[in-house]
Amino acid sequence: MASTDPLDTVKRFAKKNNASFPILSDTDKKVAKNYGVLIAGLFASRTTFIIKPDGSIAYIENKVDPLNAGDQLLEILDRLM
Repeated sequence: MASTDPLDTVKRFAKKNNASFPILSDTDKKVAKNYGVLIAGLFASRTTFIIKPDGSIAYIENKVDPLNAGDQLLEILDRLM
């Protein structure tokens, strides 16, 4: 997961939600820009990228529903396998 929010905001989010995965604080927005998800130069759109072990992108989902993102991701992975 990546966010353009400052590190302290990302840490609070991770703690509040008991995140068991790393979250990137992309405050300079380089990652968002390189992945083409930066909106108006301000923030990143909610986008899921499925990345293969070789580093290539297997799938991009642009319509991420944060309330159902986990289930959505499982459905995508199931289709890809």
